[in-house]
Amino acid sequence: MSDEASKYHEEEQIGKTYDFRVVKRLLTYLKPYWHWVALALTLTLFTNVLVSLQPLFTKVAVDDFIVPKQVDGIWLFALAFFGVFLFRFLFSYTQEILLNKVGQMVMFDLRTEIFTKLQHQEVAYYDKYPVGRIVTRLTSDVDALNELFTSGVIDVLGDLVVIFAIIGMMFWLDWKLAIVSLITVPLLFASTNWFRKHARNGFDRVRTRNAKLNAFLQEYISGAQTLQLLNAEDKAQKRFHDINDDYRNANIETIYYYSIFYPLVDFIGAIGIAVVIFFFGYEYLSGMSSAGAGLTVGILASFIQYSLQLFQPIRDLSDKFNVLQAAIVASHRIFILLDLDIDIKSPLEPKKSGKAVGEIEFQNVWFAYKDEDWVIKDASFKVSVGESIALVGHTGSGKTTITNLLMRFYDVQKGRILLDGVDVKDWDLHDLRSNFAVVLQDVFLFSGSVENNIRLGNKEIARERIEWAAKEVHADEFIQNLQKTYEFEVRERGAGLSVGQKQLISFARALAFDPTILILDEATSSIDTETEQLIQQAVERVMDQRTSLVVAHRLSTIQKCDRILVFHHGELRESGTHNELLVLRGLYWRLYQLQYADENKQGKVANFTPPVLGV
Repeated sequence: MSDEASKYHEEEQIGKTYDFRVVKRLLTYLKPYWHWVALALTLTLFTNVLVSLQPLFTKVAVDDFIVPKQVDGIWLFALAFFGVFLFRFLFSYTQEILLNKVGQMVMFDLRTEIFTKLQHQEVAYYDKYPVGRIVTRLTSDVDALNELFTSGVIDVLGDLVVIFAIIGMMFWLDWKLAIVSLITVPLLFASTNWFRKHARNGFDRVRTRNAKLNAFLQEYISGAQTLQLLNAEDKAQKRFHDINDDYRNANIETIYYYSIFYPLVDFIGAIGIAVVIFFFGYEYLSGMSSAGAGLTVGILASFIQYSLQLFQPIRDLSDKFNVLQAAIVASHRIFILLDLDIDIKSPLEPKKSGKAVGEIEFQNVWFAYKDEDWVIKDASFKVSVGESIALVGHTGSGKTTITNLLMRFYDVQKGRILLDGVDVKDWDLHDLRSNFAVVLQDVFLFSGSVENNIRLGNKEIARERIEWAAKEVHADEFIQNLQKTYEFEVRERGAGLSVGQKQLISFARALAFDPTILILDEATSSIDTETEQLIQQAVERVMDQRTSLVVAHRLSTIQKCDRILVFHHGELRESGTHNELLVLRGLYWRLYQLQYADENKQGKVANFTPPVLGV
């Protein structure tokens, strides 16, 4: 499996490991809240010590009050018993509050760190990884760590305290009976180890299937319209059924181990209690040894309670180990994401920042998304300040890639891209991208008001400028008809608005930001003819005195550009004005001929001669 594939399937590649370096790293997230953790740990120790006192109270009650029928002092005994468990309740309550508060604070910090990392991750990362799996990092995996911090480490320490306290009390009361009580403990540890091993494997499968399910749901819910258009609902349903069934079976398999383990522990516990009763009866009733004389009914009652209490924390430890394993596997995935190198970032000492003038130059640029499968091959051209350039060519010829490289969504493998004479790699990344405004064919709108979708959180853009930009691109006409106008709540991905309306909002967004360089990528392809004419007027005003790159398949939209660059299989093959390229009768001429072949009344493409502007 290639490195890329192994990264893609990181759920399957983590494996089963207890990496204490990961545990150490996880504990660093507790450092800001160490005082709360220390208090919670102290309360846990006190609480569990108090738990171990309950059987001792039973012994005293039986031997000192019930058997001798002693009434004097029983109210003090009852008061002491009540006081111990009142403190246990208070300690336990405070501990739960502290641990859950710490857990939520840590989760907040971790989610913030992951989201910040994702915001700065280069676009290539999202080309490789499904969004559903990325969301799993922020949801299921973080929740697994929450369980570790709130009920994992502290409870493990508490269970260990209870185990040692119970064993100590049992040996203090009667060492022979204590040894008899511990006879079944090896059986309990063996069953616990069996359960831990199998449940851990099952839990890993559950998390893997959950990530796949999330990835599938994200993809198919986003593409619901395409599915219905192609009548592919049945195929999607079948595939979902298979993935969902796989997820269900993984959960059922895990439940199977739980259904065996817990009754088995109870059965082993019953065996232990039966052995204790048998030994006590033999020693106490037969009086065959001097040890029997020291045994009392109260000791028997306390040992039965201690035996039951001893099995509970041992059983819980197996669950806590699964919590620990789940947290380590989840943290591996999270840390893989957090430790990913961000290849595209601002240089430590940028050579250029601030507002650009708008001069662009590509110098012998080569670029491939993978290995040496070149998408751009030795491209060289220069765009002067205020010049409008059109990029044309067949699908896959590298037009959009050119704009992505310019904004440094990807870095070139060979050559250089200059903005104002400075390599884009030497620009401050934030300032570099702030010089661009992009209008895409597939417009993305966020949940929120129309105003916020135009402003995109930039409070420096005044309401007046937003309304001006909307009027310039004629978006104001339909916005005024919306309920609450600019305060109209846009639903997820702009649901409820037409494609044309969403594009008009994206044009208003571009104008409001007043970019140095404007990029239009098939920006008018989904707008009706009448609306397109209005937008073309606005676009011409915006492009005036502004460097512009226009990517378009519809050649009618770029004929007035200052220069047209024709790309073919990643190579810059032709450059010139619309008329110059038609006269050449090269690639551009053929593209133009194919696009307007329907104007030939006889339908003969070869006989069609496209018009030359001004001739």
